[in-house]
Amino acid sequence: MLLVTITLLLTRPPSAENDYAEAMKLADGLGGTRINLAKAAEYFQRAAAKNAPEAEARLAYWIKNGVGGLVKDNVKAEQWAKKALADGLTAKATNSVEAQTELAMLYRSGLGVSRDLGKAVDLYEKAADQGHAVAQNDLGVLYQFGEGVPKNLDRAAELYQKAADQGYLAAQNNLGVLYEHGQGVTKDLGKAAELYQKAANQGDAAAQNRLGVLYQFGKGMPKDVGKAAELYQKAAGQGDAAAQYNLGKLYEHGQGVPKDLGKAAKLYQKAADSGHADAQNNLGELYEHGQGVTKDLGKAAELYQNAVDQGDAAAQYNLGVLYQYGQVVPKNLRKAAELYQNAVDQGHAAAQNNLGVLYQFGEGVTKDLGKAAELYQNAVDQGHAAAQNDLGVLYQFGEGVSQDLGKAAELYQKAADQGYVAARNNLGLLYEYGQGVPKDLGKAAELYEKAANQGNQTAVANLKRLSGQRK
Repeated sequence: MLLVTITLLLTRPPSAENDYAEAMKLADGLGGTRINLAKAAEYFQRAAAKNAPEAEARLAYWIKNGVGGLVKDNVKAEQWAKKALADGLTAKATNSVEAQTELAMLYRSGLGVSRDLGKAVDLYEKAADQGHAVAQNDLGVLYQFGEGVPKNLDRAAELYQKAADQGYLAAQNNLGVLYEHGQGVTKDLGKAAELYQKAANQGDAAAQNRLGVLYQFGKGMPKDVGKAAELYQKAAGQGDAAAQYNLGKLYEHGQGVPKDLGKAAKLYQKAADSGHADAQNNLGELYEHGQGVTKDLGKAAELYQNAVDQGDAAAQYNLGVLYQYGQVVPKNLRKAAELYQNAVDQGHAAAQNNLGVLYQFGEGVTKDLGKAAELYQNAVDQGHAAAQNDLGVLYQFGEGVSQDLGKAAELYQKAADQGYVAARNNLGLLYEYGQGVPKDLGKAAELYEKAANQGNQTAVANLKRLSGQRK
């Protein structure tokens, strides 16, 4: 009889609670487990099939966000959330820290219930006070960004530390971010790297990506772009959009990996499909110029618009250019000016320059040379070559600023040093006629020749004319 009992115990299928617990270990690296999101998704599905409301709630969140290889589906996510509530998640939250945390997540996400950050905070606080690592981390996120509570970086750091001390990988990564930027703690890149490394070793994709950034730029450790690429690859393989974008940039520019625009495009596409705005913009640029993909201005405009909808400054600039010149979209200078202004508000140098051009010539906006000069200056302060040239023109002719040929020459020189062709021609004219600089026909000829070699037809004519004068 005893043997039969033991046999039954050994062959009894795992309980829903055990499946859920195993899923959380695989998802979060608890207990030293290496992260395996795909396997975790399987366990969540198994537990959900046994009507475990905690697993149903987590599955709802994962399906909504496409985690663990699950297909994004807002309808299915909502159905699973409602099933979790119907299967007693709220009642279980009276005493269970796991149920409190999962119910808080539903309120935070607005899944199955109306979004209510206040309720989410209350539930997270209950579970966090009982030492639940997931709740401590998630509550830390709310304090870090001031969602449902006043922003409090010190409190966020404290909560992340408690969860990190329990081996919770997401908290180690989040605490690393605070140390990297000196938020709520004293800035310490070494400490940040240490935390990222701990989480990365167990397969945390976000930590692998952040550690890759430190290696790429030599922050807190020796610069090693090859190592950065290796880390990005690991995280990208887990579907981390930020890592896919970062690795795509390395392939686009041939840094740490052989240059491969096709691979860059594929990585950007994966990140773009996850809604990564920078990837949408960069992929749009590849489509606009036919690099790594077949040139398709319509696709480029669509991608730019997706990123613009998320407030991406680079995409606002790029889409503005298409509207300014009527490429694939109807020419609309007012729309271009509006897009440039949005990017200007975020300090985008090229947009500052282009909006300055519109103000200089009164295109899409009321002509305002003073405003043009101000915008050019803002871009000049960021080292933008076209703006250096354009502001130089205003100083040369005293438009919107007091005429100052010396200042014009100085600005043209800065732009010319960056290889800006129009500035080389403009500076050549100043040397030819001794305006703002000592007259020097040899210097003028040298500048005209450089600009002519870059295809500037005005410089070709100037060089020809000057050559005739010098004979």
